[in-house]
Amino acid sequence: MNTSRSSGPNRRVFFRTQVGFAGRARYSAGVTKELHEAAPREEAANQRWYREISPSVHFGQGAFLMGSEKRTAEERRGVWFVFLAAVLYSIGGLCIKVIPWNGMSINSARNIVSVLVVGGYLLLTHHKLRWNRWIALGAISVCGTNVLFSLANKLTTAANTIVLQFTAPIFVILLAAIFWRKKPGKLDLSACALVLIGVVCFFVDSLEMGGMLGNVLALLSGLSYAGVFLLNDLPDSDPISSVFWGDVLSVILGFPFLLQETEFTPLAITSVVILGVFQVGLAYILMCIGLKTTPAVTASLISGIEPVLNPLLVAVFYGEPVGSLALVGAVIVIVSVVGYNVLRSRHTPAAQP
Repeated sequence: MNTSRSSGPNRRVFFRTQVGFAGRARYSAGVTKELHEAAPREEAANQRWYREISPSVHFGQGAFLMGSEKRTAEERRGVWFVFLAAVLYSIGGLCIKVIPWNGMSINSARNIVSVLVVGGYLLLTHHKLRWNRWIALGAISVCGTNVLFSLANKLTTAANTIVLQFTAPIFVILLAAIFWRKKPGKLDLSACALVLIGVVCFFVDSLEMGGMLGNVLALLSGLSYAGVFLLNDLPDSDPISSVFWGDVLSVILGFPFLLQETEFTPLAITSVVILGVFQVGLAYILMCIGLKTTPAVTASLISGIEPVLNPLLVAVFYGEPVGSLALVGAVIVIVSVVGYNVLRSRHTPAAQP
């Protein structure tokens, strides 16, 4: 009798325990199912954000739209970061002229230094290095810009390479229209046309037929350069991580050429370090910071000063002559870029829906 009375409560306790386990299991399964169902909804919301209000690709009659407010001091500061990056990009001509190496060798060596600079920036800012398919796509854009430009310079004229690479703003507008359904405003298109005309005028005396393969590679470098300006707009992107991995890939691709070089003079080494620190590393860091608040089309247009400033600096420091038509082209580029930003800053953004 005692045994039966004690076994009854024990069985009830055992039953309640089993029911409790089953209930918790069903609850956990329900939560897991809800999380799995929520993931696609969250991804869809993220994609909608990139399509509708992503800062860089949101065009509205040439304006940078963010809510219903005018551009803030931070946004204007972003433009200056992009401008400084373009200035640093332009010093390449000064240093590359004194390095007696193959273009791929120079690209690999300067990116070895750049990897150290960007890696140091990641450590100082406690920015975790990331990797995913979108960051990989950005890295390919960075590497492609570096490598294709170097190869094109060997297969066609330098002028052809620069002019064809500066089709980047056109590719930015096309890519934004195709993938984000963003139509550029009249101001964007007008500025793009004027800057491109100015660049062509600057190099018109040097333009030649050139090698077809070199011209094609230069045009592809313009497409990859457009990808650099769109680094901030890819889903789940991290521009500075893309820059780091793009530099690493550039080092790997050019390293076999670097191993064949024999003239490691102090001047060549110093020039490579300057290129790696300023023209690649610091320039890309500034560009990544600027792209956080600067529209991609604006950043690409501001960078129009790079192909013009590059030979002007060479002319100043090495005494190479610059023709009158080239100076006219330089004026067109500078006035177009400045005028574009002034007009854009005066535009009152419309409110977001």
